[in-house]
Amino acid sequence: MKKPITNFIEKYFLHFNAAALVDAAKGYEAQLNKGSKMLVSLAGAMSTAELGKIFAEMIRQNKVQIVSCTGANLEEDVMNLVAHSHYKRVPNYRDLTPQDEWDLLEKGLNRVTDTCIPEEEAFRRIQEHIVKIWKEAEAKGERYLPHEYMYKLLLSGVLEQYYEIDIKDSWMYAAAEKNLPIICPGWEDSTMGNIFASYVLKGELKASTVKSGIEYMTFLADWYTNNSKNGIGFFQIGGGIAGDFPICVVPMLYQDMEKPETPFWSYFCQISDSTTSYGSYSGAVPNEKITWGKLDIDTPKFIIESDATIVAPLIFAYLLEM
Repeated sequence: MKKPITNFIEKYFLHFNAAALVDAAKGYEAQLNKGSKMLVSLAGAMSTAELGKIFAEMIRQNKVQIVSCTGANLEEDVMNLVAHSHYKRVPNYRDLTPQDEWDLLEKGLNRVTDTCIPEEEAFRRIQEHIVKIWKEAEAKGERYLPHEYMYKLLLSGVLEQYYEIDIKDSWMYAAAEKNLPIICPGWEDSTMGNIFASYVLKGELKASTVKSGIEYMTFLADWYTNNSKNGIGFFQIGGGIAGDFPICVVPMLYQDMEKPETPFWSYFCQISDSTTSYGSYSGAVPNEKITWGKLDIDTPKFIIESDATIVAPLIFAYLLEM
């Protein structure tokens, strides 16, 4: 098997953050080789950055066993699936004036750095169908987690009429096919979360129809307990709630549930552009997590201070060449 990415990074990525990338990739590989499972957390706008083009294959090849992501990443992969041709790239985004930004708003283009998400084609196409699924569940007295509703939406086939990219490039579709466990803390601040809240305010849906963050934590606690025999690694892209929420399941089980047999995370890597500073979780060095009962003294720890849109595809490509 040819390994062009592996050969390239091993030859040229020899120092500093480049070397940390190689070390982290080899550490991830070692985890999989010893039968450990891996959690990948997605913060930032990785779905809008089209990480799905390679992350979907990671899921299909069983290189990731559980995902933690923001509500934005949960929905934006699906938005890209159904509205890709309507996205607008703004390469000169650093030069935009407030008036330029307002003009984008009036055109229904919501900017994420250099990429604008088309409100009408992306948000509304999904809204029309997801609301029906929410209401059908409520009518039956059923309740589901946010990602489970998205799985129902994707697997129902109602969005097929809108597909604008190869379905193989959607990580959410790959996850839905496998019924991959997903943790989506803080879903309420996403576009779909806001839309759901609006229906609750209008009296058309009950807030309880979508399960809560506490139910995500209990779901994760059960999953971690049942899958940690050979270790579970933690691969964190960015910072924030997508990483902070799931990593806390270990001290919660160990301390609050009084289960001292709970193993620590068996591997930790973070890709971050947040510098170490004052009280920032995203900028905290991995060793700080030892004091919180998340990582052990000898847990393999890596931090790559770089752009995740560059680093993550390289590491995933390395792992897919295993």
